[in-house]
Amino acid sequence: MADFDLTTPAGRTSTYLDYLWKDHAYLRLGFQNAHWISDELVRTNQPWPHQLAEWKRRGIKTIINLRGGFDASFHALEKDACARLGLTMVDFTVTSREVPSRARVLGAKALFESIEYPALMHCKSGADRAGIMSVFYRHFRQGVPIREALEQLSLKYLHVKQGKTGVLDYTFERYLAEGEPKGQSFLDWVGSDAYDEAAIKADFRSQMWGRLLTEGLLKRE
Repeated sequence: MADFDLTTPAGRTSTYLDYLWKDHAYLRLGFQNAHWISDELVRTNQPWPHQLAEWKRRGIKTIINLRGGFDASFHALEKDACARLGLTMVDFTVTSREVPSRARVLGAKALFESIEYPALMHCKSGADRAGIMSVFYRHFRQGVPIREALEQLSLKYLHVKQGKTGVLDYTFERYLAEGEPKGQSFLDWVGSDAYDEAAIKADFRSQMWGRLLTEGLLKRE
């Protein structure tokens, strides 16, 4: 965190400038892509510190960062803001172009069982990593079937399944095609030999226009 020293005016200004341009934060000043999944959890894109203050006023107690980014300006600012506001910040790194590991699936379940609510969960755009974690939340905490919870990965939240991030949808589609017909729960299927992360990813095919949109135009993380 030495590159982002928030203890001096110059360091704080430099950190905000890095956040503003390198993290495309100017795009999120007026658009948060915020959606309440339930009365205890909201999903958003990366919040600014002043937006975190507003969420605190609205009752949020826990902030879940899905991006990782421990050496990035956004993380420095978010960590500082949470400390000043008395918000609990939890880092739970998720990837948007990989089949989630067994450990990550189980970790998501444990996360939603242990945090203090109401909570806010975010990635960069609020579309992909926030989407798959919202599916896990709906399934593990609320008991919603995967088929119904999968709605959290949709264009409504700016998720584009035709790009490389569609591997998230494909993971659940494989369960619905292979595990559900056998009467397996999602966790049983993830724990079985059928859940071969590398093979599932290798079988997934994105579409060119989807890749151009997510990787080129939108530059999804």
